Amino acid sequence: MTALLDIRNLTVEFDTPGGIVKAVNGLSYCVEEGETLGIVGESGSGKSVHILALLGLLPTPPARIVSGEAWFNGQNLMTLSDRALREIRGGQIGMVFQDPMSSLNPVLTVGRQLREVLQRHTDLRGAALKARIVELLDIVGIPHPEARLSQYPHEFSGGMRQRVLIAIGMACNPRLLIADEATTALDVTVQAQILDLVRKLKEDFGTTVIWVTHDMGVVAELADTVQVMYGGRIMERGPVRSVFHSPRSAYTWGLLKSLPTEGARTQKRLYQIPGSPPNMANMPAGDPFAPRNHFATERCHTEVPPLRNVDGSRDHQFAAWYDLPALLAREAADAEARS
Repeated sequence: MTALLDIRNLTVEFDTPGGIVKAVNGLSYCVEEGETLGIVGESGSGKSVHILALLGLLPTPPARIVSGEAWFNGQNLMTLSDRALREIRGGQIGMVFQDPMSSLNPVLTVGRQLREVLQRHTDLRGAALKARIVELLDIVGIPHPEARLSQYPHEFSGGMRQRVLIAIGMACNPRLLIADEATTALDVTVQAQILDLVRKLKEDFGTTVIWVTHDMGVVAELADTVQVMYGGRIMERGPVRSVFHSPRSAYTWGLLKSLPTEGARTQKRLYQIPGSPPNMANMPAGDPFAPRNHFATERCHTEVPPLRNVDGSRDHQFAAWYDLPALLAREAADAEARS
């Protein structure tokens, strides 16, 4: 397969009154053509920041891209001018943000906002332009699309506004669609509808998708590959089935264990990862998750583990100095012996 997006050694910092915040630390990964990548992690893990960095959407200052390349369709996004990036954003790369009320302009009609995107990135005009706008709203499931072109965002429900954002993101048939926490503010029923919509769009148009979220359940439903981030680094990455069934990072294991399971007793307390995310202005030495990890070895506190392959797999990678399956098996054996 061909890598549509290839990020190499991306490092992003912020200058703040409290010091230099190291938001992204040497991030490298590829997204293949036609793949759906789910990027998951707690707030502050670097998920959204690195996406904004490669699209040129971070305010500089206080943000600063210290190093890195982001190759998309043969171009290094990090070296392009603002004008060249604007041509790629919305055209070849579509974005869907978390909050549609802040992403959509409240004083412009939905039809006009779609029209502006199409006028910038296509040659459509007149009746053909209007027909494309109606078609887009129809594709994303907006009822009576032609009648709603003259309506404003506040006249749509939350789920419908999110569909409008997806229509804007898909307007120019981008090769890559990036959704950043696109279903976080929606109830579970509407969330399921949006996920179904994105799956259908991918099937119909072959779009490559990056879905940024904190919800492992969404990743399980939508993604081919999951990438778990913490402290601005990749902790684990691989096929969804492999990572979910056999996590190798204690952080991934903790995220999965904290999910409610079907049929679980309602009064049983959910597992929670102890401690708090690291202070990105004062990162601990070694593995950033080590202070919260009871599996951590002495080496975890002094050396940053590199990403390495799980034995027998070329696709499943993890960053840890310990053997998690062996440690879990030992804990289970000890618990059984005590009982």
